[in-house]
Amino acid sequence: MEHIEAYQKSFITYLEDFAVTKEPKNLYEPINYILRLGGKRLRPVLTLMTSEVFGETAQNAMDAALSVEVFHNFSLVHDDIMDEAPLRRGQETVHKKWDLNTGILSGDAMLILAYQLFENYEPSTFQALAKLFSKTALEVCEGQQYDIDFETRNDVTIQEYLKMIEYKTAVLVGAAMKMGAIVARASNEDQNAIYDFGRYLGIAFQLQDDYLDAFGNPETFGKQVGGDILENKKTYLYLKTLELGSESEKTNLVENMSSSSISDSNKVESVKELFNNSGASEATQNAVKNYTNKAFTVLKTLNISEDKKQLLRLFGEQLMNRRV
Repeated sequence: MEHIEAYQKSFITYLEDFAVTKEPKNLYEPINYILRLGGKRLRPVLTLMTSEVFGETAQNAMDAALSVEVFHNFSLVHDDIMDEAPLRRGQETVHKKWDLNTGILSGDAMLILAYQLFENYEPSTFQALAKLFSKTALEVCEGQQYDIDFETRNDVTIQEYLKMIEYKTAVLVGAAMKMGAIVARASNEDQNAIYDFGRYLGIAFQLQDDYLDAFGNPETFGKQVGGDILENKKTYLYLKTLELGSESEKTNLVENMSSSSISDSNKVESVKELFNNSGASEATQNAVKNYTNKAFTVLKTLNISEDKKQLLRLFGEQLMNRRV
């Protein structure tokens, strides 16, 4: 078993060789651009790691890992268009660097390229990967639509929010791990268990992201701290404040989030204080631990050696305790 950095390095080498240099250039150059913008490469690393956990070489899972990464970046290209975002990982977004139509079309091509990568596997593996991919891709779209719907709703529940982040974020983490298990020809029971392990970790990861957006260190977080507050996003912290806070805290939260008369820094500090005083920040941290522990419970059922379980557990703990 390799360390995370080693998986990242070998995957990035494989990704570099994947560069699409076909014509027309204005279709394929944006694809190469977004794929090389960096990022943690968390999902493909999980595919490679899982394949080795179940006794297959990471090399044989490279195409499945690449498919996950291409799909993830396709979703980012289209998300950036919907959000009208100017920057992605500190660089111009595809639709800004080129234009809107190019962003849409290059994104479409990436979705097709992601499917195409499964053709490098024998038929039964291809079928299992494609079936999982189709289900996951549709759920990611559903999660994105829930997220859009929530922007104009004032009655979003905690359960609805958890479903949204499960579909928008967590199912792709679960699928990334299950793809590694499929390539390794693990049993159906182990495939489903590792999917649930990844799904629970994915929910924990997103809840931790919500927390760090408000309370993270701006030097290490990599994004503007308080960005969700400034964008009036109904995060887990926000919804928990409405659930746990006093009547005055709830009123102050709604007023602060909707106000355009206070400065950005005052708005962020006021809302963070409400998150803390209501108990929402502590509840969010507890939710991260809860979903991580759910993942660890699933881990016990896997038919793999204890040292491999420990490796997956260590990975989960690193996610739960991250500060970036």
